[in-house]
Amino acid sequence: MVSEDNVIEDSASVEDDFDGDDYDYDDGGDYYDDDYGDAGDDDDDYGLVEDDDVDDPGAMVSRRPKLGYTVLQEADIKQRQEDDISKVSTVLSLSQVEATILLRHYNWNVNEVHDEWFSDEERVRKSVGLFERPVVDVSDASKFTCGICFDLLPRDNFASASCGHPFCRECWQGYICTSINDGPGCLLLRCPEPSCKAAVGPDMIDKLAPCEEKGKYSQFLLRSYIEDNREAKWCPAPGCENAVNFAVGGGDFDITCLCSYRFCWNCTVEAHRPVDCETVTKWMLKNSVDGENVNWILHNSKTCPKCKRPIEKNQGCMHMTCTPPCSYEFCWLCLRAWSSHGVATGGFYSCNVYEAEMQKGNVDAEMRREMAKNSFEKYTHYYERWASNQSSREKALEDLNRMESENMEKLCNVQCTTMSQLKCITEAWLQIVECRRVLKWTYAYGYYLPEHEKTKTQFFEYLQGEAEAGLERLHRCAEKELDKYVTADGPLSDFDDFRTKLTGLTSVTKTYFENLVRALENGLEDVNSTACNKIVSPRSPASPRSPTGRNGKGRGSRGKESPRAGGSPKNVDDTSK
Repeated sequence: MVSEDNVIEDSASVEDDFDGDDYDYDDGGDYYDDDYGDAGDDDDDYGLVEDDDVDDPGAMVSRRPKLGYTVLQEADIKQRQEDDISKVSTVLSLSQVEATILLRHYNWNVNEVHDEWFSDEERVRKSVGLFERPVVDVSDASKFTCGICFDLLPRDNFASASCGHPFCRECWQGYICTSINDGPGCLLLRCPEPSCKAAVGPDMIDKLAPCEEKGKYSQFLLRSYIEDNREAKWCPAPGCENAVNFAVGGGDFDITCLCSYRFCWNCTVEAHRPVDCETVTKWMLKNSVDGENVNWILHNSKTCPKCKRPIEKNQGCMHMTCTPPCSYEFCWLCLRAWSSHGVATGGFYSCNVYEAEMQKGNVDAEMRREMAKNSFEKYTHYYERWASNQSSREKALEDLNRMESENMEKLCNVQCTTMSQLKCITEAWLQIVECRRVLKWTYAYGYYLPEHEKTKTQFFEYLQGEAEAGLERLHRCAEKELDKYVTADGPLSDFDDFRTKLTGLTSVTKTYFENLVRALENGLEDVNSTACNKIVSPRSPASPRSPTGRNGKGRGSRGKESPRAGGSPKNVDDTSK
């Protein structure tokens, strides 16, 4: 048995593997043979750490990602809103109502309010509708005629905004209630007088609106603080009322709400690293329509002769250019390279090759169908694995909840241990859930990899296969191997060994997936022409900082390339032949 530190120390750096020019398999030894008994009998090497100084607690703390966002609950939002109102009210010597109207007009941006106000106060007052004095003086009148219902009523039955235009309370109430029930536009309510632009503030709402409408107005005002703020968004999880304030330059866009839902700040769909938002949009759109439109694709589109993407002709000429990074130029009729079109084919813009070939029987619609079929089969391959990992992730969440609600207490009693000592089990399941999410999106990433970049594709598939193998190892340990200790009649002597093994697997898997995400987000930029015949192992022996293995096993020597258990072996693009 070894400690988690030894497991981590015995791993090499994935960054070292990605950075070097030499990529190769290692000697194919079983990583866990020496560490965890027979746990790795059928498994291959897996897992890396970032640097050799991983044992330094200070170094580990310094590498922890700093959150660039703050999750806000309703009370936090109200407090921030009140603080901003008070700040503007104090600095500009305005009432709370006037400060609220100003902030709402400038989307709750305190700095912009200050800049605009001190730049030209008169212009701001005019545009917002804040009148310093009434435009209508009715101080001497005891009765008024309402400008809406035209009833002559006593002074006590009238009300007016800062402009002074008098309207009876009943008309004001009807006007306000109608506006509030129409939606958030009531926050920009103006005086009922057609020619007047005086703003109607929260004070008028509190004074004239019924309780139900007051509540709606307050909610609209509270929600506007988030919805009109470019640095804040609501959590998109169903039923969640939390918001997130995101700091500009706060790092990646992955957000974890207090409700445990993870989403992307940029596009508000579920967190999808290492795939960018544009790819996610294309992938989700394809998932939603591909099944229904497969017949349309087969009959109304053609595939690019180079990258096999389906293409719909949306302009009149026959000169087609595939989208980047392919950018292949070809003829719509004959699917040949556009560069070959000239006098020999009937003129630069007049291709008759397709018709001639059709008469000879050399080209028919079956070729088009076959290309479209291959394209659809490729999509099916990636989609099935994408969906399977999503299902596995959902099942892992269910298993985690069942473990916490049912099995943890039982495990404590059976193995005579404490909840704190079982923290590694919860952490393992949380890591499984996160890794399933990452692995799911790597299939969307792989689908859009250009087919002509063979080396990059093979490198990606190898890294993905290693990730799958390591995750399956961790998942098996947390799911099947743990069950023995839960269902045991009494404490087992090797339970501490199991906890050490599970902790080590969790750490190694976490590190490898983090480095995999970074590599994919960088576009696998370290794959170049000099690496055509070599692929990196997740624990490459070529790494200059790879430590020497225990029991005399050298970790720096290269062994013979061989298929690896747990990770699908990939054929090398042998461009030297």
